[in-house]
Amino acid sequence: MSLTFRCPKELEGLLPPPTPAAQGLPGWVRAMPAQAYSAVVGGDDDTVKRCPPFIDAMTCGFLIPLFCDVRVENGEFSWDCDLPTPLQAPFARAPIGLHDAAQVAGTPLFEPDRFLIKFHNLWTVEAPAGWSLMFTHPLNRFDLPFTTLTGLVDCDRFHDAFINFPAYWRDPDFSGVLPKGTPVAQCLPIKRETWELKTEAFSEADALATQETLAAIGREKGVYRRRVRG
Repeated sequence: MSLTFRCPKELEGLLPPPTPAAQGLPGWVRAMPAQAYSAVVGGDDDTVKRCPPFIDAMTCGFLIPLFCDVRVENGEFSWDCDLPTPLQAPFARAPIGLHDAAQVAGTPLFEPDRFLIKFHNLWTVEAPAGWSLMFTHPLNRFDLPFTTLTGLVDCDRFHDAFINFPAYWRDPDFSGVLPKGTPVAQCLPIKRETWELKTEAFSEADALATQETLAAIGREKGVYRRRVRG
């Protein structure tokens, strides 16, 4: 299975390419300890670095990068990006645009005197037949000063246009530079299927399996990682 990312020919080699999310773990994950002292337990306890679901979410799918440095100062955005003139197809010449607040009226994001930003993406994405792509904020990246909104796109049928990423600027006091290559969205393939919901009470076998699993988790560390995670 593969996703195909395409960019205009005149941008080939100029844009930072999308990358497997496994290659884009932030430095703080690598630097953090696997265990840290907990006053609650009275000793060392595992950090999220040793939590497979936390790390697996961050390494799932692909990351879409910011294509040039963006400077933020006193709430103003600026950049220095000299892209070539579009020849094959029109594309945005700026890394970010704006969404009027009216577009999120009635949502918790609405602030009458504040725009949402929009990260421009200069890659089209084609997915295999029957697959959609969920574009969302890079998972567990609470260090970023923005939150990318989540959207689901049928990229097996819609793959001839650029998909941009609206985002809420979460930190109005941020001052500095978002460097080229900063992940602005995570792309997760999702197979389109019809699901039904069922609820039921534990059977005796279900209850026994749950008891055994919880007992194993209580006895030893790393049960999920050793028994379940491939």
